[in-house]
Amino acid sequence: MKTTVAITCVLALSLAAHSYVQAGPNPAPRNGKLYYGWAVADITPGGPVAVAGQYETRISGQVHDKLTATALAIETWDEDGLIDQAVMVSCDLSIVRRQTVEKVRRLVGKRVLDLDVKKILISATHTHTAPALTDADETDPHPYDFAGSWAYRISSDRTDVIRPAKYLEFLAGRISDAVVKAWKARKPGGMSSALSQAVIAHNRRAIYADGKARMYGRTDDPEFSHIEGVSDHSVDLLLFWRERRLEGMAINVYCPAQEVEGRKYLSADFWHDARQRLRKKYGAGLHVLPLVGAGGDQSPHLLWNRKAEADMRLRGKLSNRQDIARRIVRAVDNVMDVARDGVKTELIFQHRVESVRLPVWKVSDARFAQARAIHKAGKDKTDKLSSRDYINWRVSRTMLGRYALQKKDPFYKAELHMLRLGGAAIATNPFELYVDYGLRIKARSPATQTFVVQLTSGCAAYLPTARAVRAGGYSARIDDGVVGPEGGKVLVDETTRILKQMWPK
Repeated sequence: MKTTVAITCVLALSLAAHSYVQAGPNPAPRNGKLYYGWAVADITPGGPVAVAGQYETRISGQVHDKLTATALAIETWDEDGLIDQAVMVSCDLSIVRRQTVEKVRRLVGKRVLDLDVKKILISATHTHTAPALTDADETDPHPYDFAGSWAYRISSDRTDVIRPAKYLEFLAGRISDAVVKAWKARKPGGMSSALSQAVIAHNRRAIYADGKARMYGRTDDPEFSHIEGVSDHSVDLLLFWRERRLEGMAINVYCPAQEVEGRKYLSADFWHDARQRLRKKYGAGLHVLPLVGAGGDQSPHLLWNRKAEADMRLRGKLSNRQDIARRIVRAVDNVMDVARDGVKTELIFQHRVESVRLPVWKVSDARFAQARAIHKAGKDKTDKLSSRDYINWRVSRTMLGRYALQKKDPFYKAELHMLRLGGAAIATNPFELYVDYGLRIKARSPATQTFVVQLTSGCAAYLPTARAVRAGGYSARIDDGVVGPEGGKVLVDETTRILKQMWPK
């Protein structure tokens, strides 16, 4: 591998109607020889932890299956030298906090000198059976750091429980190890992309006769009207080869990994089963990097056809997560012959890292007054609040901070990564992004195939549509996200604008 030459980039600034984008210059696309490397790290905690993803405090009792961080390092070169680079990391976690991303970059920067650490992007699969990443003792999270509101109290007599702050240290170390190992393992190889389909995601918002929405609402209710929106059944694939031997794949499905979300054990959810099945078919050493596409209003849970699906799975002797895994494997199988014939060892590769300022969802005077009353009432007795009331109290505290900050800083700074790999594009965002936004990005993208990947390089929680906000309900309230529909439009506009710059006519 050639020695990477340090390149100094002049930052270019552009001002959109409601956004500010910080980016480097847009060089002409260059075809180059592909190098890649893989690595996997075990990020399972060594003891009980608070489990993320529900209002109620859950302390893990066992490890159902290991949690992993999978890293894929990519680089291209031509006769003029380095073209571009990236390290994609996927973690079996509910979210990835910005502070973890920044710490990993610092740790890697001390160990690897030929990698631009800004080109490290870390994503979460959104499993709800992974460690909580916010400590109840954390008193000063940034008001736009959504994760700061979701903390769980751990009894002082549970000295065996690993606190979130300690786990975060462990996590950053393990992820950085995987990044370094993948970077050092890169060798010449080939890549192909493919698009398949699998029914995994279902819109989880039921709408009733009064126009109101309920997450996982009952569809046998006489007042049930319809499901709010569509689902995206795309399965986006990047496959990596050496001498026609498949070494690994990145798989993007538009559904969070939360089939077993209420359990008290630790688990990678259906991705564990998918990895096992893929390795059984394509080789024990196969690397699998799972990604979650825009699916903030989606889940694998059914709101109708429950009895029929349960009967089919019983007759097929499969659990729900095993059946989802089987669907993922079948989606891969359906396009494997085409993917095998489309391998390229040289391709255009670009990776742009953008800082986009999105208008925040502003806290109203009425919501501020409500938050102030809730915060005051619980301030001196948080230990007596129920788990749900405690989180709502922390959310109210966040609302007070947002109300004060939004007057002088009305923007959320979202780190976006745009990758061009041949005809395929990867566009990331830090949200639980409603599927409609993902469809808009895909429809307007100049790429042949566009992966819209959520919960990457931070967590600003849900970004709902205007339709969802009108219907209300969990995931469409200001309590549940930092950016609203106004910012969602800017996100789509800026994402597609940048992608079009990467595909000049």
